[in-house]
Amino acid sequence: MGCSCNGEKLNSSTYAVWRLLQKKGICLHRRRSWSVSTDPEFASKAADIIGLYLNPPENALVLCVDEKPGIQALERATGYVETKSGKIVQGYKSTYKRHGTLNLFAALNVATGAINTQTTEQKKRQDFLEFMNSVVDDVEDKNEIHVILDNYCIHKNNVSWLSENPNVYFHYTPTSASWLNQVEIWFGILSRKALRGANFKNIEDLRKAIEAFVTAYGPKAKPFVWRKREVKGAQLRNTIANFCN
Repeated sequence: MGCSCNGEKLNSSTYAVWRLLQKKGICLHRRRSWSVSTDPEFASKAADIIGLYLNPPENALVLCVDEKPGIQALERATGYVETKSGKIVQGYKSTYKRHGTLNLFAALNVATGAINTQTTEQKKRQDFLEFMNSVVDDVEDKNEIHVILDNYCIHKNNVSWLSENPNVYFHYTPTSASWLNQVEIWFGILSRKALRGANFKNIEDLRKAIEAFVTAYGPKAKPFVWRKREVKGAQLRNTIANFCN
């Protein structure tokens, strides 16, 4: 039995849906999202952070810090398959076993692109402050250190720690504006290159995979060129929500 969408009839052919998606320019694997901040202080907070990117204080170190929580150690069969078009692609079974999760703290050096990471079992305030201690201790020159963070609870109300580290300044992104934190770009690279579709038999395998990626990434690290993408109306048309309108 066929069905219709926008007046076009779909037959029972294996590739009918694929052909229609291709015709409409819809890629199911593509992930795009937009977030609009309602923070009343958005302009001033955003200007502060962009200023650190484009014109940082002289001799100051600018870091982007965040955590990637709940990284799952999933065990599943993986391999390579040949499609009917002759392409060889990586595949993995949809069924898997869960072997727990890890949290990953990361600090990105905006000027060089170098990354400093630490895996933990949890993401409590103490874990965050211990990570920050390791980051600060690794800085040979104790000039100003400006840290860009989101508004997660463990990042705030750390007056005692900041008083013990008077050369460190925390800068918070506006609410619903995680795209202002450059370390999110690096998290995306990590997910695509090392985590997505991978096979981990236990937490230790996951930890080793993350550490191996960080080690391999280090020599090739370079700073990101920060820019905010302009989203135009035409880019919003080919979406699943509008597919059958």
